[in-house]
Amino acid sequence: MMEKLRNPKNVKTISLVIAAIFVIGCFTIALTAGGFSNLGGVASAAGSDSAIGVVNYQVLVSQSPKLDEVRTAMQKEVQATRDEFNEKSKNMNNEEKDRYYQQLQQRLGNKQNELMEPLLKQINDAISKVAEKKGLKVVVDKSSVIYGGADITDEVARSLQSAKK
Repeated sequence: MMEKLRNPKNVKTISLVIAAIFVIGCFTIALTAGGFSNLGGVASAAGSDSAIGVVNYQVLVSQSPKLDEVRTAMQKEVQATRDEFNEKSKNMNNEEKDRYYQQLQQRLGNKQNELMEPLLKQINDAISKVAEKKGLKVVVDKSSVIYGGADITDEVARSLQSAKK
């Protein structure tokens, strides 16, 4: 078990899985908060006379100037957690180690959520400002749209870049 935890490939894989779950969760929350709990909501919004915008949320997150800060902080947290696990689990049996490992994984997930929250808020605020400026009533993630909608991803990305300066 300890050898699996020390393997950088496994740590990287686990970290990527946690990041993917987090991004999917944030996207789901964003859609739910926007009143789109299913694709029927998107379809009914598209049928109305309101202006609809689309953004590639994944691109905005990946291009965010603050993402490097989040990654660095998360890497430090993972290393500190790994060190803590190695130190505290020395005298534990395998079952206790597994339980403790799960607790630490949950703590890392919570820390990642805590670190990502300001970044996602900044992205959502930038989307709102661009949408307001363009008179858009609804903005949805591009992956949910089959056809249509004004793509504002580039404008939001420029807005985020200019906010960095």
